[in-house]
Amino acid sequence: MSVPNPEPDSGSRPARDRPVSAPVPGIFCFSIQGQAEPGVMPRVLELFAKRNLVPERWHSDVHGAAGRDLSIDVQVAGIDPALGNYIARCLRQIPGVATVLTAEKRPAAVREPGALRA
Repeated sequence: MSVPNPEPDSGSRPARDRPVSAPVPGIFCFSIQGQAEPGVMPRVLELFAKRNLVPERWHSDVHGAAGRDLSIDVQVAGIDPALGNYIARCLRQIPGVATVLTAEKRPAAVREPGALRA
């Protein structure tokens, strides 16, 4: 004697049986404002290098009156928010750094094949 299946066969597994995918790592962004002095950029880069991190993107500009201000934008992939916030706190301790802002970019959710089929 067989027991009838109360769930209709939709061709896909129920949500509870689907494998849980690991979260997709995001990109942690740092926006650093400081004084345009020769030691600021190597000190900033050192915080990433000693953690064996290579930034995905690094952009810096000297601007302001007489070129005294420095803006650095750094993006690092694959670090979690706890490490990113720790690095930001370390960046704020560097002499010549005035402001450090952070943001995290996450890729759009990956759609499961057939998820939108009727």
